[in-house]
Amino acid sequence: MNKSILNIEVQDFIQQNLQTNITKLVLKGSPFKTISIQELAKQIIAKNKCKKKLPTWYNTKNIYYPDKLNIEQTSSEITAAYKTQLLTAKSIIDITGGFGVDCFAFSKKIKIVTHCEINTKLSTIVAYNYEQLNIKNIQTVAKDGITYLTNGNKIYDCIYIDPSRRNELKKRVFLLADCTPDLSKNLDVLLKYSNTVLIKTSPILDIQAAVNELHSIKEIHIVAIQNEVKEVLYLIEKKYSEKIRYKTINITKSKNQIFTFSPNITEANYSLPQQYLYEPNAAILKAGAFKEISNKLNLSKLHKHSHLYTSDNEILFPGRVFKILQQTAYHPKKLKKNLQIEKANITTRNFPDSVATIRKKTKIKDGGILYLFFTTNIHDEKIVLTCEKIS
Repeated sequence: MNKSILNIEVQDFIQQNLQTNITKLVLKGSPFKTISIQELAKQIIAKNKCKKKLPTWYNTKNIYYPDKLNIEQTSSEITAAYKTQLLTAKSIIDITGGFGVDCFAFSKKIKIVTHCEINTKLSTIVAYNYEQLNIKNIQTVAKDGITYLTNGNKIYDCIYIDPSRRNELKKRVFLLADCTPDLSKNLDVLLKYSNTVLIKTSPILDIQAAVNELHSIKEIHIVAIQNEVKEVLYLIEKKYSEKIRYKTINITKSKNQIFTFSPNITEANYSLPQQYLYEPNAAILKAGAFKEISNKLNLSKLHKHSHLYTSDNEILFPGRVFKILQQTAYHPKKLKKNLQIEKANITTRNFPDSVATIRKKTKIKDGGILYLFFTTNIHDEKIVLTCEKIS
């Protein structure tokens, strides 16, 4: 940690060059004797990555930024705040603390927070930044979290863990067994020191694979922001053996789309397209709640593999809602003539051709107010639904 970066004139330089081309800036060299241009560039790049993801850090003076990789791997302020809703605790330890965003959120609700980070340089940066953020109830520990936990022999209300998804070669991994620490081997160790463990995993990790490797899962939360899955959270409760409760949430600018369920073996309802079409948000698709959303919301699927739903009456739905204007059989050579559409937004679901291929065949341009869904119905017929978006 180069403390010279915190000098007023250096901080002013960083602020003034947030929009500057980094390559050109590096070629000019550093205007400061004790700071390299590479260090300045890293601060600028990392701060820019915080603008939307971590606005509190971005807007606080004299924040010291780590490597951009630490910013990329951390939770956003939005998802960190969501985690605090899942816990009722007076003490929590984050054994893979990273840049400390989750601990920052926990500190707003939980009295005693411990941040463990094996990277001593990063731990020092986090401790310094907490001072700038005026946070008093977080203890930072520059040690391996599991080692600190086992050596301390202290019981916590909750243990939080976000395993590192980079291997020794700094390459991305996502399977639990490949992450550090390996939760498939260490979960029982954690449960010796708390009855509650909250785990964050990669959004691309197969949920069923995680369920097979872990145990005592009480809840699984799939968190999306603007229809992009950011985190999957597993709430572990010691000796829990009941059915797992799933909660999907898609956080948008205007509202939160929430759908909760417990998996069942009941088959979905099926029908031909009716008046309204429903496209589930990304969190629901990640959860695989295809039968549950049909049964719970009384909607019919167009096909077992299409994951589009329909009804005659409009309902409040966790995803996009459309009014079906026209249904057309898919005949590539006749399609443009039949549709009489020059411009539309195109989506494919359970359909052999890609969007790019369809545009090439039909010459339909992107954009406009109409939406075309290329899909398959219950009779295995390829169809096109012309729709207008309602919500």
